[in-house]
Amino acid sequence: MNMSIIKYCPGTLKYGHDTYSRTCLRRMFDGKKVDHILPYDSPTSNEATDELFLENRKRISISGVQEKFSVLLEKNKLRLIVEGEQGTYILKPIPGAGKNPDQMPANEHLTMQIARQVFDIETAENAIIFFKDGTPAYITKRFDVIEKGEKLAKEDFASLGGRTPQTHGEHYKYLGNYLELFELMKKNLPAYRVEAPKLFKLLIFNYLFSNGDAHFKNFSLLETPLGDFRLSPAYDLLNTRIHIEDSVFALDDGLLPRNLANGKIIEQFLILAEHVGLSKNQCEGILNNLLSNSEKVIEFIDSSYLSERGKRNYLQSYQTRLKKFEKKG
Repeated sequence: MNMSIIKYCPGTLKYGHDTYSRTCLRRMFDGKKVDHILPYDSPTSNEATDELFLENRKRISISGVQEKFSVLLEKNKLRLIVEGEQGTYILKPIPGAGKNPDQMPANEHLTMQIARQVFDIETAENAIIFFKDGTPAYITKRFDVIEKGEKLAKEDFASLGGRTPQTHGEHYKYLGNYLELFELMKKNLPAYRVEAPKLFKLLIFNYLFSNGDAHFKNFSLLETPLGDFRLSPAYDLLNTRIHIEDSVFALDDGLLPRNLANGKIIEQFLILAEHVGLSKNQCEGILNNLLSNSEKVIEFIDSSYLSERGKRNYLQSYQTRLKKFEKKG
């Protein structure tokens, strides 16, 4: 990519910036003036770079198919961590698998920005960043690491449910249905009534934006500085249909247990709302929010770092799901 033609902040996607805006610098990098270009070539670009990233890969414990690297901010420079250091950022370069892999960083960045800026869903801080050769990557700030590398407790829903490959098989994080997430949260979270509407809203968002990989490990509870727990900021949000032929929902049984999964998709979400204890007003408020603001969504798509073809595919996917909801389809 020719980085001299950047017109939108690679963090907030606001027009009129050829690097990170002040808002992005404040949110992502504690106000430090960080460059949008990393001091590395992209992975696999040359032997020396390969060795750096291979060594770093050994030190990150976050699971997932997509390669992730651990990075920290030193003064105003981002760099890969070395042994004994705690990373505060996760770097996700273009993956080596799937359709349109070069679009994945921009896809995840766009989806996360729409979630936050259009629909007020709390997300992990994130941005697009570039290697020296112009190749884009997605970077996100770890919300479980605070001052001086201190870690907050974080537990994903697979762990909450006692699910491991040893106990539930290799497919463990995709078993079941989304009602089970709420049941686990109710058992483990005193502030369930406050957090349940947030999870419900996130599930509808995932449907509308074709996130077909929202499995049990992609939802977590996070310790607060006061020592209690809440639903963590959303992470790993992207339109998976652009990259793989997946199902509507990541979980095998879909949104609800099979004995409850009756009717069209919006009717199923209403059944879910009733079973998890949301009031009619709460449910209507969430639906009204998520089914409006389509013009803002289009603006963000246009401002994104997706290719022109990627933008068309992303918009078409969103509009298709939106119509299904609006027509109770």
